[in-house]
Amino acid sequence: MTDEARADGAPTDGGNGLHPLWWDGAAPLSTRPELSGDETVDVCIVGAGYTGLWTAYHLLLADPGLAVLVVEAEHVGFGASGRNGGWVSALYPVGPQTLARRHGEAATRDLLAALRESVDEVGAATSAEGIDAGFVKGGTVVVARGPAQVTRARAEVAHSAHWGTGTAWLDAAEAATRLAAHGVDGATFNPHCARVHPFRLAHGLAAAVERHGGRIVERSRVTALRPGRVDVAGGSVRASHVIRATEAWSARLPGLRRSVAPVYSLVVATEQLPRDVWDRVGLERRETFSEHRHLVVYGQRSTDDRLVFGGRGAPYHFGSAIAPGFDHDRTVFDGLRRSLRALLPGLGGARFTHAWGGPLGIPRDWHPGVRYDPMTRMGSAGGYVGDGVALSHLAGRTLAEQVTGRHTALSSLPWVQHVARPWEPEPLRWLGVNAGLRAAGLADREEALTGRPARLGRALGALTGH
Repeated sequence: MTDEARADGAPTDGGNGLHPLWWDGAAPLSTRPELSGDETVDVCIVGAGYTGLWTAYHLLLADPGLAVLVVEAEHVGFGASGRNGGWVSALYPVGPQTLARRHGEAATRDLLAALRESVDEVGAATSAEGIDAGFVKGGTVVVARGPAQVTRARAEVAHSAHWGTGTAWLDAAEAATRLAAHGVDGATFNPHCARVHPFRLAHGLAAAVERHGGRIVERSRVTALRPGRVDVAGGSVRASHVIRATEAWSARLPGLRRSVAPVYSLVVATEQLPRDVWDRVGLERRETFSEHRHLVVYGQRSTDDRLVFGGRGAPYHFGSAIAPGFDHDRTVFDGLRRSLRALLPGLGGARFTHAWGGPLGIPRDWHPGVRYDPMTRMGSAGGYVGDGVALSHLAGRTLAEQVTGRHTALSSLPWVQHVARPWEPEPLRWLGVNAGLRAAGLADREEALTGRPARLGRALGALTGH
């Protein structure tokens, strides 16, 4: 944390706050050895984020005799797993109506039920493994401000009643008991969401993998992977099974540049807030929170009593580029701070101390996938569109089943073996993704002015599978 700040409470570029809040107190971030020389294992997993770690964890629970090696280019939790907003939610990026058209209503219900179960199983695993990740299942409250948002929120409640996902309508007074937001006409509430400290979850899970006999190497960048072999700067790994768990960074691997679009989500955090501020703001039960906007925002009350608030809006970078400088966009950070202050006037003059960001992986159809080929013994999972904390747990369980051949109903869920078509080549990809981000912001402004659902909203729904 830094005491040097701008007048609006934002950390200066030279301050220590331009890194994920979650990484505070975690130095040194990298503690494990690099891969040196050649290795032979049963399963090699590329990527030490949630997907790779949950896959290793469930493999070792299923067969403790397996030799499992996780190879990470940076350090455990370097990517979205150590930067996200800390929602363990049952959200799926594609709407149930779209899923049902493709896969049938029964299969859609099964997937949604498996996701709700995964929220609880993440909590059970943190308890069983002694992971101090601050898991609290307080549900999520999404406020509706203005008639257009109310219309959208009530439609969501009606759809939830059909699909059994548990979303209920709160009137303005009921909403205020959970989150004292300004200008709220009501809210939706869903109980199937937990708050978590994401980086502690990643590191606790890595330690659990190692306790169960797995190995993790860091600072070992993969240059190529193919059936039976993973090439790493400094060595190679021969493996009976190869699993890729690289999410947004998939776009950096040979032949995968168009598999996902790395789109940045940025986050800000306040200083620790005293009791009187929380009395004004709410979130007494550690609910996560959002707003029924088109441009996604998300927030939580952290384990150390800060408000953490993030959202989309940062540009997609040409050629699916990923770079450290893209983690910071002053315009987006300023917009997030303004939005949070406008939403929660009870914040008063609270200071912002941290601002950070990172890429998430978006497939062309917004549809995540778990894939495993028994012929080549290669698998992968990802494309979570920012909803990956619980989904990655489900992916890890499913991949472990596929590798060990112990199939259950999980292996028949609609996202198993799903492959999205590639994104368009540049410059069409750059134009399309950034146009979509721009349209979401314009739709929110249109609704604020007219009070009616934005005409752009329908086009955005078609684009994102809702």
